[in-house]
Amino acid sequence: MNITENKSEGLVKSFKVVVAADEFKAAYDKKLAETATKVKLPGFRPGNTPIGIVEQKYGQAVKGDAAEALIQDASSKIVMENKLRLAVAPKVDVAKFEDGQDFEFSIEFEVLPEIGSVDLSKVSVEKPTAQVSDEEVEKALKRLADARKSTEVINEDRLTKEGDVVVIDFVGTINGEEFRGGSGKDFYLALGSNTFIPGFEPQLVSKKIGETVNVNVTFPAEYHVKDLAGKEAVFATTLKELRQYKEAEVNDEFAKTFGQETLDGLKNVIKEELAKEYANVSNVHLKRAILDALAPVCSFDAPQSMVDMEFDAIWKQFENAKARGQLDEDEKNASEEDLKAEYKAIAVRRVKLGLLLAEIANQNKITLDAADIQKAISAEAARNPGYEKQVFEFYQKNPKAMEALRAPLFEEKVVDFVSKNIQITEKVMTPEELYAFDPDKK
Repeated sequence: MNITENKSEGLVKSFKVVVAADEFKAAYDKKLAETATKVKLPGFRPGNTPIGIVEQKYGQAVKGDAAEALIQDASSKIVMENKLRLAVAPKVDVAKFEDGQDFEFSIEFEVLPEIGSVDLSKVSVEKPTAQVSDEEVEKALKRLADARKSTEVINEDRLTKEGDVVVIDFVGTINGEEFRGGSGKDFYLALGSNTFIPGFEPQLVSKKIGETVNVNVTFPAEYHVKDLAGKEAVFATTLKELRQYKEAEVNDEFAKTFGQETLDGLKNVIKEELAKEYANVSNVHLKRAILDALAPVCSFDAPQSMVDMEFDAIWKQFENAKARGQLDEDEKNASEEDLKAEYKAIAVRRVKLGLLLAEIANQNKITLDAADIQKAISAEAARNPGYEKQVFEFYQKNPKAMEALRAPLFEEKVVDFVSKNIQITEKVMTPEELYAFDPDKK
């Protein structure tokens, strides 16, 4: 087997391989003998079929197997001798494959770039943070109280107005026929809450209790029930009772409904939960800042095959979102050419950052262990209360799901390592600023 380097351009390296005719014949004979021990043909015991009959029946398949084995041998030898780190599986191009002739082919390898050592101590980022103020705690407490407020009957003979709560029965029809999901009894509706279809609630204002009103509305064109979208409907609505909201009293008794003995105890819990929430948002921004700071370190080339695969995945997501009508305004208004250019740039960035994080992990011996996996599955189970056992069984029985869990988990572990070895400056802002923070905007 004669191997010569054909060309080398960037991360792509190509080698020409020539297998002499007699060497190919030896590989063919070996494969033929192996096949003869396995086949079972009528009239012969297994392993005793004459080699000529085996060749007559399986010769072409054996020839292909021999070629494949030689290609694999050549590929392994090239990788070992040249210490290649492959980005993807090599490409093989057969130039000559004829009986009694030399077997000639070329193998093209796309290799991973050389990244070198990464000095994290020189990387600096800004981390947006927010403190939990007493005012924020009071706002959260009010939201809890609003969620727990009740209603009481208004014993007053007057017309309904916006802000009232009316108890109604209603029957909806389209072209005189009732439709599924269009009826209800003893429904509490806050006038002005925009709970119902646009135009419904205003028609119940300035009405008397006991009155039946024919409410005429048109379902929105984007209504979630396609059979109703854009259609005109009439709801025969009877106003049965007039009520008003009664604010919940925020005191120790109120705190007990949340499992706390005192109001101060409830406030402390709220403060702790808000602090966790702000920290989560802050960490999301920190990860983005870290990746942005690492991007300039990615001065190496990205393997084109990896970029193409990443772009294909992104574009498939885009086309799926387009089919579901879920594109944002920027995507709707951009040309396909501009979008492809933007997404290709994103694909390059993702591939480069992925390779850089992998190299950082390699240099610092960062790996995932069983405890990391178990912790991630436990966290997933905690997000599905009542189904914890099913979550664990799902991952145990689905290797692909487990592998899908490993990739982001590994990235998080590497980014966490990076965060402990770079310079971080905190930037304190209000909670509103933290949630609205966009590093791309000046």
